[in-house]
Parts: sequence; structure tokens; C-alpha cells
Amino acid sequence: MMAGVQDCAILLLTRDGIIDSWNAGAERMKGYRADDIIGKHFSIFYPKDAIDKGWPEFELKVAASEGRFEDEGWRVRKDGSLFWANVIITAWKNDAGDLAGFLKITRDITARREMELALRESEQRFRHLVTSVKDYAFILIDVTGHVRSWNPGAEHIKGYTEAEIIGKHFSVFYLPEAIEQGWPEHELEVARTEGRFEDEGWRVRKDGSRFWANVIITPFHDDTGKLRGFWKITRDLTQKKLAEEHLRRSNRELEQFASVAAHDLQEPLRKIQAFGDRLQTRAASVLDGQSKDYLERMLNSATRMRLLINDLLTFSRITTKAQPFVPIDLERIVKEVVSDLEVRILQTGGRVELYPLPVVEGDAVQMRQLFQNLIGNALKFRKPDEPPVVTLGATNLGSFVEVTVRDNGIGFEEVYLDRIFEVFQRLHSRQEYEGTGMGLAICKKIVERHGGSITAKSAPGGGATFIVKLPIEHKGGQNGES
Repeated sequence: MMAGVQDCAILLLTRDGIIDSWNAGAERMKGYRADDIIGKHFSIFYPKDAIDKGWPEFELKVAASEGRFEDEGWRVRKDGSLFWANVIITAWKNDAGDLAGFLKITRDITARREMELALRESEQRFRHLVTSVKDYAFILIDVTGHVRSWNPGAEHIKGYTEAEIIGKHFSVFYLPEAIEQGWPEHELEVARTEGRFEDEGWRVRKDGSRFWANVIITPFHDDTGKLRGFWKITRDLTQKKLAEEHLRRSNRELEQFASVAAHDLQEPLRKIQAFGDRLQTRAASVLDGQSKDYLERMLNSATRMRLLINDLLTFSRITTKAQPFVPIDLERIVKEVVSDLEVRILQTGGRVELYPLPVVEGDAVQMRQLFQNLIGNALKFRKPDEPPVVTLGATNLGSFVEVTVRDNGIGFEEVYLDRIFEVFQRLHSRQEYEGTGMGLAICKKIVERHGGSITAKSAPGGGATFIVKLPIEHKGGQNGES
């Protein structure tokens, strides 16, 4: 039985530590054949510093006096390489009870030791990270929701010292109304069943002040899969929240101002346009060349101003106008837009390739405006020597649909991917491409009002692709205010 064992080195030693037997496991582990090692002292397996300290003799002495010795440490193979070994030496006595020798069993546990060291190092790094981070609250919660660990970041954010908070229920950080609704327990239940919970909301510090928090809760289990508790990570996003609210207020004020200004500018602009047209008709024969040029420039500027005012009013209506959303057929909407743009498409020699589009809930007028801007831009920013080709298609993402509008135009550099959706942003001069610089800002506002998002991909000379992500349905069939 001993000879056939492969996973353990099993050998008999004489009373003096001389090797008297050798199995297959010993040969595989230590590299010696039986005829190479039998008759030699077992200290041959030990590093020099252990031999100098008399460790092999000490092992036999303990085994002889206590009947058994067990240890872990470095041992040496025939080729000089080291391995981490678990060693058990048992005293072997004859029928008279006298010591006759020893049974020595060795296991190579180098891999296990490396795993343990790696785990220990990982735990130490994690502990160092948790204790050194001041911007995040790392909290360990038991299965009942009571705080079991507390880092300096938690003290910095929430105000409690470790001694004050350990053992208390984590609901102490929540507003009274949230506690009444059972929200802390809901968070743990979601984390337990789904493996993760994330939320943003108001939380309470020790002094009673509120802060806006981003909270992530994840469960952790033991080796058997049993739930042992939760890790809760909290970030204080109060300044970000206040900045966003300030930005929203500023945007609303700016949009209201733009709406009022646009309405007030319409009347004098109509007079400028009307008197300019009349002057151009009646006085054309008496005006010299320079005066005609001035008059033409004035009328062109009035036209651009009218387009800008119309875009401002459109932008304002998207922001303030609230109507129930209804099911709309995007494919029908796009076909109507293509029909409206038929003259421009024919003039450029281009074409629009349309693949099936779904029905979504929304505002049909605004959806028409959205696709008119996107398709119109694709026709406008075409390559001079190549007819424009615009392709529209959709991908179903479950509760959302992703509509892509792709063209073969001049494209733009990636650094402008965010800038292009801002108000009055232009990547090309007005002399090259006419426009107000508001088309994509209007698209973004429309999509966001519908609870979706719009992004772009492009490269200079490689065309542009706009990806519109829209929810298929809205709860209650209502839009959300911007």
C-alpha cells in the first residue's frame, strides 16, 4: 500500500534517522530513486540553515518523546529546488515497547501555501485600501443589517466614530420617511436576491444634516454559499447634486429667456424682412451695385435670424410643452420626413435606405423634428464628389429600441462627440454649411424628453452614425419633464 501511494512521500527511518524504505510518492516528490536514497540520513531533504540548527534531530526527539511530530516548512529536492512541505513523523515501537524507528509522511503543499499567501496579501491590500480611503464609506453589515466594520471614510462622511456606530442598525443613516417605508430592508433584500443594489438619495449624518449619497450594496457568502453579510459603499455626491440642480435652474431660466426673446424679436424681424423685400422690389432700378449688395446681405441676415428664432422657439417648446405620449409608428414618421426632403435628396443625387422601424410611445411632432434634423444633417454634410447615402435601421433591446442613422458624409473628429449636442455649437463655418448650430441640441432635448439618449460615432471622411435609444413604452403613457 505504501509503495503505491503517489501523493505522499511515505518512508521508514531508523532510530538514528537513516532512510530504510522509499515509496513512489517519495520519488515523484523529492526526485530520488530508492537505490539513490536508502541508507542516507533524512536530513538530506532539509535546507542548510535547518541542518545547522539541528532541526532534523529535533523533529525525531519530539516524535520519540511525544509519539508524534508535525510541522510545515521548506524542504529540498534532489535537483536543489525547494518545496513547502507538511511533515508528520510518528514513533514506531516494537512489541517490547522500545523505539524501533519512525514513520515519516510528507506532503507537497507549495500550491496551497502560495494560494494562502496570495489571499493574505489580497486581504492586506484590501484592508489597507479600506482604511486609507477617505472619500468612500466602506461598511460591513451583518445579515440583520447591523454595522460590523467602519473605515475612516465612513467616519468622515457620516460623522460617527467606530465605537459609536458598531453594532447599530444601518437604518440610522436614513430619513424617517424612508425608514417608515422599509427602504433599508428593501435595499438588503434586492442585494440578496439580485446580487447588487445601487441607489442615490438623501442620507443623514450624525449631526442630523442631510447629504446626497450614491449607495452600492453587495452580498458576500461563505464557502458553502451561505449569506454572511453585505458590503455597503457610500459616496457623498452632495456637491454634484447641488451643481446639477443649479445647472437645471439656469437652463430653465435660459430657456425661458430664449423663448421670450424669440417671441419679442419676431415682430421687428418681420418688419425688417417686409421693408427689405419692398425696397428690393421698388428701388432695384435706382440702387447702385454696392447698395444692392448691402440690401442682399441685410435680407440674408434677416433670413438667418428668422431660422434661429424658429429653432429657439422649437427648443423652448420641447422643454416646456407637456402632452401625453401616444403610440407612434417611427417608420411612417421617417417616410413622411423623406417625402418632405425629396427635393433636397434629388438635388444631391442621394438616397435614403430605410429598414423596418418599430412603434414607440412619444410625441409624433417631435419625432418628426428629430428625424428631419438627423436626415437633413446627413444630406447637408455630404462629400462634394459623392452622392449622400443615409441608412436608418433599428435594434430591439427589450424595453428600449435603438435607432441608428448612418451616412457616408464628411464626418468629424471624436473629440467633438459631446460638443456637437450643445446649443450653438458648429464644427464648420457658416460659409461652408448653413445652419443655426441648434439642430443636434434640439435632437438631444427631444430624445431626453422621451426618456432616451442620443450618441454619435464618426471619423473625418468616414461618415457619421447617430444612435438614438428610446423606451418603447412609458408608464401611464406620460412624458417626463426635462
